[in-house]
Amino acid sequence: MRVLVFGGTTEGRLLSHALARRGAAVTVCVATAYGREEQGDEPGVTVLTGRRTEREMEELLEGMDLCIDATHPYAVAVSTLSREACKAVGVPYRRLLRAKSESEGVEVESATEAASLLANMEGNVLLTTGAKELPAFSALEPERLYPRILPSHEGLAACEAAGIPHRNIIAMQGPFSRELNEALIRQYDIRSVVTKDGGAAGGFSEKAAAAVATGATLVVLRRPEETGETMETLLREVEAMLAREARGE
Repeated sequence: MRVLVFGGTTEGRLLSHALARRGAAVTVCVATAYGREEQGDEPGVTVLTGRRTEREMEELLEGMDLCIDATHPYAVAVSTLSREACKAVGVPYRRLLRAKSESEGVEVESATEAASLLANMEGNVLLTTGAKELPAFSALEPERLYPRILPSHEGLAACEAAGIPHRNIIAMQGPFSRELNEALIRQYDIRSVVTKDGGAAGGFSEKAAAAVATGATLVVLRRPEETGETMETLLREVEAMLAREARGE
């Protein structure tokens, strides 16, 4: 049985390894070198790096028995492309869901809306939404912004393009403990924390708790609505498919 996983998340790595250990031949597609590093090595798992068009996805799907979308909850464009590619090729598509979090933060629809909110607030801002979202905050004074990004060339380049002072750039790999989040908030005199609901895998509860403990305002980019299955459900489905394959059905 051959399974294509669009990954790049903690769940994607865990799922792909679990599938391979059950006997599936797994191909994982990640967008960046960082995603490849995080994916690690596992017997039975082939990892491909690089962003792909819908047509390129269709080519990868040829001969696959199942496609599992395990990309980040906010990677809507990739999910849409992979879903359409599966439909075009006739390969079953499944979406691996990450559980949502509960918080008392201020919810906004987008990074642009978050920037508009912050324009009417004072104080420094800790941005934990990723380097790709930096352009949305271009109307704010760069000196107020403290982006926490992955330690990659792409992330640093995005900060420089946005005019972020180098002393404000926090290049670290998470997830982070509540204690470290609190320390960073206090160190840089942060008054607002902007985040996505990355769930437990993204360290969301630790960020939320740190904001509460320090009195910082938590601004949460609302997660896109979607449907899908849990990891346990998907593993059971693949196990059943493997059993039918073993029986020659």
